[in-house]
Amino acid sequence: MDALLAVGTRKGLFLARSRGGGPFEVEPVRFSTIAVHSVAVDTRRDTPRLLAGIEYGHFGPSVMWSDDLGETWHEANTPPVAFPERTGAALARVWQLQPSPTEPDVVWAGAEPAALFRSEDRGETYSLVEGLWDHPTRPQWQPGNGGLCLHTIVPHPDDPKSIAIAASAVGFFRSDDGGLTWYPSNRNIRAPFLPEGAQYPEWGQCVHKVAHHPARPERLYLQHHFGVYRSDDFGASWTDIGSGLPSDFGFPIAVHPDDPDTLWVFPLHGDVDRTPVGHRYQVFRSEDAGSTWEGHSTGLPEGPVHAAVLRDAMAAGPAGLFFGTRDGEVYGSRDDGETWTRIARHLPDVLCVRAAVL
Repeated sequence: MDALLAVGTRKGLFLARSRGGGPFEVEPVRFSTIAVHSVAVDTRRDTPRLLAGIEYGHFGPSVMWSDDLGETWHEANTPPVAFPERTGAALARVWQLQPSPTEPDVVWAGAEPAALFRSEDRGETYSLVEGLWDHPTRPQWQPGNGGLCLHTIVPHPDDPKSIAIAASAVGFFRSDDGGLTWYPSNRNIRAPFLPEGAQYPEWGQCVHKVAHHPARPERLYLQHHFGVYRSDDFGASWTDIGSGLPSDFGFPIAVHPDDPDTLWVFPLHGDVDRTPVGHRYQVFRSEDAGSTWEGHSTGLPEGPVHAAVLRDAMAAGPAGLFFGTRDGEVYGSRDDGETWTRIARHLPDVLCVRAAVL
């Protein structure tokens, strides 16, 4: 089995390859000095396509693509992700790139300020999904500490009309008509930072990340600013599953590629400290859909460590389970998190991690 690991960092994209199930070997940096906030490995066709949401700094954000596994990169002649003039908005960042599981040429992009874009040419150019942009609650949307970012896109794997998004600090929204209309879907998610009696708002939730299982599309997992939740009805309602964790604050959440009852989180001390619980790298796994949890750290540094793991810096799939840290280390596991191997160190701040079997 050959696998590709893509690591976006504050200063460049790093690709690591595993051949025949061997160790991952890290290649020289691409986009040196340029931030890579989002990555996708699109394997829907015989020739995989890599997509990277980059930030040029002075020249602003863009999306690049490669059809030769990162050897050469291309960019549209005009800005690929841009707000229509009538919005009065300017693109700050592309936070997410998500190929559609049901439409072969469609790629979704999540942006800041919180907006959803759709591409119909495999991620080369994008158009604004105006139904979400024009949602009547938008004037009251407020940014989280990371900005007003649309960071998660969940296309339903069986129904192209059904799609969901999460934005910080806006909440979880769904559409049943392909993005024409949207409605908030945050039932039972508690926001303890709000006044008593107002802690279950319809929208305005600080969602950090959402993971879904393609073989059981109604099953979703959500890491909130305070809390970890499960939904069994594609987000129509949520159940708190964080009580067995040492902390229910964190950013990433990932689900097993074959087992919808197995998931992982990376708990951090409360929202002020934001360092690993106990100052140890520990990935907590549940094998019963969040009823019980167990921490695993074999092969990880014993501590003390202080670097967090960001919302898109953990990935699970057929190639294994991976995470990257804010001090530039990347770890991988091929036994569902029981044991870990360090793949890279001394990288810049890791912003996103994606892996695929080729």
